[in-house]
Amino acid sequence: MTAPRRQYRVLPAPTRGRKAPGVKTPEGRFALGVEDLLNEMAREGWTYLRSDILPSEERQGLTSRAVVYRSVLVFWREVPPPTGLTTGSPAQAATRSPDLRAD
Repeated sequence: MTAPRRQYRVLPAPTRGRKAPGVKTPEGRFALGVEDLLNEMAREGWTYLRSDILPSEERQGLTSRAVVYRSVLVFWREVPPPTGLTTGSPAQAATRSPDLRAD
């Protein structure tokens, strides 16, 4: 039995909050912005996996570079198996030739 195939999507974490009635603090607005993004991705079938902070080397001025740390949100979802393929390993499926016999 083969393991399910997964597809991943990485998005930048929101850097600003969202104003809403009843949300007064900067922390609450920021949390609401993250919540909105998580709910939007869930509606599209993505499952939240984790957040990461990763280094990104960027140009600074004409000749120098600086390392900036970016926060990202990682999502995943299962990819349905391709339809129309016969059973067997992907290598076997790739090496099979179509049946070219005339009827």
